[in-house]
Amino acid sequence: MSDILRFIIVPALYLALLLLYLLFVPVIAALRGAALVSELLWRYCRLLNGVLRLRTPEFVTIPPYRPADERAHRNYFFGPATRDLRQLLMQGRRLYVRTVTDAYRRVTADQFTAPSMHRSASVPYGLTLYLGLGVGAAAAVPVLGLLLGLHALGVALLTAGARLIALTLRAADRAVMILRGLPRGMLCPSCFERVPYPAYDCPRATCRRRHADIRPGTFGLFRRRCACDERIPTLLMLMSRDARLSGYCVHEHCGKSMNPDAGHMPELILPLIGGRAAGKTQLMAAMVKSLENTAENGGPAIRLADPESTANQRVLNEVLEIQGHTRPTQKTLPRAHSFVRGSGRAERLVHVFDTAGERFVNREETDALRYIREARIFVFVLDPMAVDAFWTRLDPAGPKVDRTLASTVDPEDVFSRSVQTVRTMGTRLDKARLAVAVSKRDLLTGQPALLPDRPDDSDTTRDWLCERLGLRNLLRTMDLEFGEVRFFCTAAVADEEGRVDPSVGVFVDWCLHE
Repeated sequence: MSDILRFIIVPALYLALLLLYLLFVPVIAALRGAALVSELLWRYCRLLNGVLRLRTPEFVTIPPYRPADERAHRNYFFGPATRDLRQLLMQGRRLYVRTVTDAYRRVTADQFTAPSMHRSASVPYGLTLYLGLGVGAAAAVPVLGLLLGLHALGVALLTAGARLIALTLRAADRAVMILRGLPRGMLCPSCFERVPYPAYDCPRATCRRRHADIRPGTFGLFRRRCACDERIPTLLMLMSRDARLSGYCVHEHCGKSMNPDAGHMPELILPLIGGRAAGKTQLMAAMVKSLENTAENGGPAIRLADPESTANQRVLNEVLEIQGHTRPTQKTLPRAHSFVRGSGRAERLVHVFDTAGERFVNREETDALRYIREARIFVFVLDPMAVDAFWTRLDPAGPKVDRTLASTVDPEDVFSRSVQTVRTMGTRLDKARLAVAVSKRDLLTGQPALLPDRPDDSDTTRDWLCERLGLRNLLRTMDLEFGEVRFFCTAAVADEEGRVDPSVGVFVDWCLHE
């Protein structure tokens, strides 16, 4: 009886139970497979959080985009997003293999190697779990692939959008620069080269890293994040007046500071041409002082554009007020004397260049004056005392004129050499205007015969230069070279109250009117 029970009834009962168990195999396998898929999704979400947000060492497979030569954090969609996607692909694959392998190992250990129940029950159950794991592993592949595909599609779309935004912002910034009359960039007041976009120092006092190009792109769209985490505007139009950064020239041979207003408004370049001691510096000082007087009387506002110009004008104002004479301009290349005139949309950055007269005599010296090729208005300072005819017509009985105050360079020589150099630089003089400032009018007040009958009239001054000083050839050359020529008799002096001679105001208004 025991043999019948052992070899017939028990096996038959086992087979019956096994057949009954087979009815539940699909359900058990499906549940185990679903559990594996859920585990993989949960682990993937943790991986996603770790890669995109936590960024702790265990989630960093690829080093971040922070090479030693970069001074700012990259915009997320200009490299880091693709890097994170690559990390998800790399670590997601490892996560998938590790999770599935660990699941199989647990089933093997619990159901085959060291089962907690009889093997007759653990083996079928283990095989069912194996089946479920296989189904779950297969089912998880398209699910995880779909998530990664959606992530990759999102990165691609957002990256394309970020680049499109960057190009749009750059185009808008470019359009604004063109509307401001700066298609080739702004002028460096030190090296006279055009700067497409200045370099800017980080505004944080403890950092001061210099950023060569802050425009929208790799390192930010609307704001650039410095390596010190300071935020820097990426567009000139995003810099308010109080938040304008100090720019620097990007040319290797220069690197000096530029005007804080550079790029924020149209620029006007006003070169002063004349021989040594012709009165250029005195006239420049009187021009700015005259504009300051006009602003005090309700005219357009004026402010000096940089500390160097402010310091120089302070000294020049003192010279004007004591009716002294400025010292000769140094032969070294000058820095522009810059000021901002007007307010709101009428603001304009004016660069006045006062260059030593010696540079207009030697061709090698004049070639360094690259700012001339950017000018559309020129000022020729003509010292009448530098003309021989002036002294032959001098009345010996009249007040004495100090000959030591006269320029030692012939105006015709200075003008012809200057025009030749400007022409070789590619400047269209026929499209430019020329203001001829006859200087030192104040020294000739006691010699009425040596002054035009109507000093404030351009035609009268022209006739006087032709007939009295014999400069007919010089004036004919001016008319041939320039599109428009205007003559002014100027007295670059101020009275005790700091008011500049009215002749300078008329001259300045014509020069700054476009």
